[in-house]
Amino acid sequence: MCHALRFATTSVILCIGFVAAAQAEELVVASYGGSFGEAVKACHVAPFEKATGATVSIKLNNSSQTAAALRATAGNSDLDVVFMDDAFSAQTNNEGLNEKLDRSKLTHGADIIPAAWGKDDSYVVTMVSATALVYDPKVVKTPPTSWLDLFDPQYAGKYVIGDISGTSGWQFLLALNKIKGGSLDNVDPGIAAIKPLAKGAIVLYTQADQVISLFERGEVVIAAWYPNNAAAAAARGLSLAVAYPKEGAVGILPTMVIPKGGKKLTLAHKFVDQVLSADGQKCFSERAMIGAVNTKVTLSEKVAQIVPYGETLKNVWFIDPGVVAKNIPTWTRRWQREVAR
Repeated sequence: MCHALRFATTSVILCIGFVAAAQAEELVVASYGGSFGEAVKACHVAPFEKATGATVSIKLNNSSQTAAALRATAGNSDLDVVFMDDAFSAQTNNEGLNEKLDRSKLTHGADIIPAAWGKDDSYVVTMVSATALVYDPKVVKTPPTSWLDLFDPQYAGKYVIGDISGTSGWQFLLALNKIKGGSLDNVDPGIAAIKPLAKGAIVLYTQADQVISLFERGEVVIAAWYPNNAAAAAARGLSLAVAYPKEGAVGILPTMVIPKGGKKLTLAHKFVDQVLSADGQKCFSERAMIGAVNTKVTLSEKVAQIVPYGETLKNVWFIDPGVVAKNIPTWTRRWQREVAR
């Protein structure tokens, strides 16, 4: 009888456990990889799971891949929350693929800089970064000062730039285009200038982590890349330094979007709120070496020296995301036709 009672009690406990596990909600989040993705897990996923009991599944994509996924599943996305750069978020909003953020569900929304909110609250900027120059100071004794330094013969066969499907790719193209006299309506000068550079690059990378292994193996000594990724790799012992070009780095404003037609809107808003919280932003800034948008966050001196901040921030070129959203399909087709190999 006692054995039967113990068995029955154990069965009830196990049953309750199975029911609880079955009821635990899963949130699918599209994120960039590398140091960014690791910081998302540590600073946002872990506290969110602890606070809600939900689980988070991370899907690694760049902005172009995520935008394509939203289009392919319009109104019925398998992604609950996504990170994308502001140009892509503006683009998907123009296509009716973004859910309007409900600020009443965001307890930390009032602490965010006003400029962070996208048109009609269709997205929110979560941090500030840039595309700049990254180099190996053990090899490159004189720090680069201009985007044009990538054309220096001393770097022939030892540099890398991004593919246009990634943010650094189209941003470097536009930076070069601006230097060569082009405009956002005319990228002919940039396309012409970047062709030989793309041909001589070790690779046109599509994921930020690809660059780390190239530096580790000594295959490249300079890159148009992201300061936050470089700083994270340097913290692990890789010889890397960041240079902000005199013409200005190109600003990156990673955003969060809740895809239209999502079935977990309340949970999705809770995750966005975690990302916007002062604790989450502080943790993320320190780990990923990236600027915060929560006004209650103070950057440490170490982070302030890496991210766009002070004078370097003043010189950053923040391109209108609406203009980029309108033109990037054309730029991409031209890149694929005239630049990619």
